[in-house]
Amino acid sequence: MPGLVHVIDDDASFRTAVARRLKLAGYDVETYSSAQQLLDRLPDAQKPGCILLDVQMPGLSGLELQSRLIERGSTLPIVFVTGYADTPTTVRAVKAGAEDFLAKPASSEQLIDAIERAMARYETTRHQQSELGSLRRLVATLTPRERQVFNLIIRGKINRQIAFELGTTERTVKAHRHQVMEKMQVHSFAELVSNAERLGMLDPDRDPSR
Repeated sequence: MPGLVHVIDDDASFRTAVARRLKLAGYDVETYSSAQQLLDRLPDAQKPGCILLDVQMPGLSGLELQSRLIERGSTLPIVFVTGYADTPTTVRAVKAGAEDFLAKPASSEQLIDAIERAMARYETTRHQQSELGSLRRLVATLTPRERQVFNLIIRGKINRQIAFELGTTERTVKAHRHQVMEKMQVHSFAELVSNAERLGMLDPDRDPSR
């Protein structure tokens, strides 16, 4: 699986050895001697890739870099490779979304396996985000009244109930309902509800009128 691996480690010999291994496996590689270097050249998350990161480094630590990247909205998966793999650090990194946590010296097979998993997860996440973006754009095409009808439809309200709640006629509701289905590009009520769930619109705490 092709992609770009960003290797961050203050050990020059480690960076060189890992870069050589990954290039032989077909990956493009960028190396950084500090976490700050990566932040200064924040990778383009639109390109398939992942980050191979040490934990303890001068300046920003690996965990601090992970937090900074999350704050900046980076979706690049992170694989930690470190000689200091204590349990609290591992748990903290994984809870924050790290793809894997490998102890040095990691074998080529371990590295490649972890990177392949990270790349696969990145592609899945990017695809899901793309689909959600498309659904949000469809919702944005609805008029305010169509949006109200949409929110009531997905909560199981029938046309008569919607008409009563909105102070209009069933015929008008049917027309709006047809427009909602057309604009949302769905062919069934189940598909409409499924898309609403993916968008988080069926959250019980969410205001149905919005």
